[in-house]
Amino acid sequence: MKRTTLSLAAAAVALAALTGFASLTAPAGSADTSATSPARLPVERSSLLCPAPSNSDLAQTTYTAFTPKGTAQGAPQGKPATATLTPAVPPPADSGTPSTDKAKDGKDKDGKDKKASAKTASDKPVISLKEPGKPTAATVSGADAPALTGSADGALAPGWAAQQTTQITGGVGRALLGLGCSAPDADFWFPGASTAKDRQDYVHLTNPDDTAAVADIELFGKDGPLKADVGEGITIPAKSSVPVLLSTLTGTVADDLTVHVTTRAGRVGAAVQATDAKAGADWLAASADAAPTQVLPGIPGDATDVRLIVHAQGADDADLKVKLASKGSSFTPVGLDSVHVKSGMTASFDLKNVTRGESGSLVLSPVSDGGTPVVAALRVVRGTGDKQEIAFIPATAPVGTRATVTDNRAKASTLALTAPGAKDATVKVTSSAGTEGGEPQSKTYTVKAGTTLAIDPQAPQGLKGSYALTIEPDPSSGPVYAARTLAVTQDGVPMFTVQTPADDKGTVAVPAASQDLSVLGK
Repeated sequence: MKRTTLSLAAAAVALAALTGFASLTAPAGSADTSATSPARLPVERSSLLCPAPSNSDLAQTTYTAFTPKGTAQGAPQGKPATATLTPAVPPPADSGTPSTDKAKDGKDKDGKDKKASAKTASDKPVISLKEPGKPTAATVSGADAPALTGSADGALAPGWAAQQTTQITGGVGRALLGLGCSAPDADFWFPGASTAKDRQDYVHLTNPDDTAAVADIELFGKDGPLKADVGEGITIPAKSSVPVLLSTLTGTVADDLTVHVTTRAGRVGAAVQATDAKAGADWLAASADAAPTQVLPGIPGDATDVRLIVHAQGADDADLKVKLASKGSSFTPVGLDSVHVKSGMTASFDLKNVTRGESGSLVLSPVSDGGTPVVAALRVVRGTGDKQEIAFIPATAPVGTRATVTDNRAKASTLALTAPGAKDATVKVTSSAGTEGGEPQSKTYTVKAGTTLAIDPQAPQGLKGSYALTIEPDPSSGPVYAARTLAVTQDGVPMFTVQTPADDKGTVAVPAASQDLSVLGK
């Protein structure tokens, strides 16, 4: 009896401690405890990672960052809001990873001694955001721009977005490369990578934490998994970034591959930098989570060549219907009534100039009910001959509540909105103030069901610098997917990059918590 009494007392103390902890750590402004469903409150902290942008001395990289207004209500008060991205620690020259293009003499491809050129990370932010609603930008030139790790707190955390945009004016990698800095995770899929002789693809792995992360890389080709000499147990030191050259992982030469990155310890940011000897370079972001239906929005109307890469997961093959949602309707591209992808394999399909002058979005759906989950991406080419440029469009998630994409420029940005379902979508698009001046502008658009609407965003009044676009669908309308194309012509080359913003997860469901010791008597 004495033991039972002591046990009940101990349980009461433990339960009181737990409920007290829950109430202390829940975001400020928690819902009334009488509510029957969790309240959605702004997040208090966000993390973003940006890989090293380029190893070219001709590169100029612009970082842009932005937090939308309107989500700070309910955030903790009295705490300073911060949002900074700081340099990551360069990996040691003798780290043993299959990541580098180090020559046998211990020097890098430019002939510099790697140990002699190693640097430590700086605590000084490369870019720092001051207030919601006003974007900021920073520019770095040359090959020494580092990977960045960072976080946002307080009122700057909900919806914090950043992008790195790199323009390389000459050489094999001359291009416009763009990538939205992403949150760390433990699982990534990249259909569209390659180990072809004219490609040089790197997987960049960035670790935001104070302890080392360990990652595995798998490659899947047209016949299934590729035999890899290395690729397991790659160590990414704390607060650092490691680039892994795909051709060092396998002796197989393959035009189209799917790269699967997982972590066995820690978490990383991951992205593939693809360089084509004939058609420039760009970043390949991770595909949306595997699903039987996938949407790939925003193929430019003047695309001269489009290639679809699909990888089927699970035990069954995937049979998919292919639809192009264009300006006026959805239709099946000629010769692609359906495509077949074997289980565990990567298949590619040449769509050529499928858009024929009008921006469009590709919608993949299962031929029959159920369906096998797939991941997918598009390799898109603009221009011809020696004036080509490539970009990638991965399958993406819907915008959801709100999405933001930064680094929009006057007369250089196009926003594609797609409503693939049976219901029209109503979307509010807000152009923020400029990084150097200008007043925000908002406009609402209707996207007809089964179509893609391509718009030139309304620039901020009196724009100076670049600006951010925030996309907010009407929750009572149909789902919408988005893609932003940034295009710059240089020496006759139609340079471009495409980003696919999805829900910014600026709010989180927080259930009400209260002490209820009555359970001890049951």
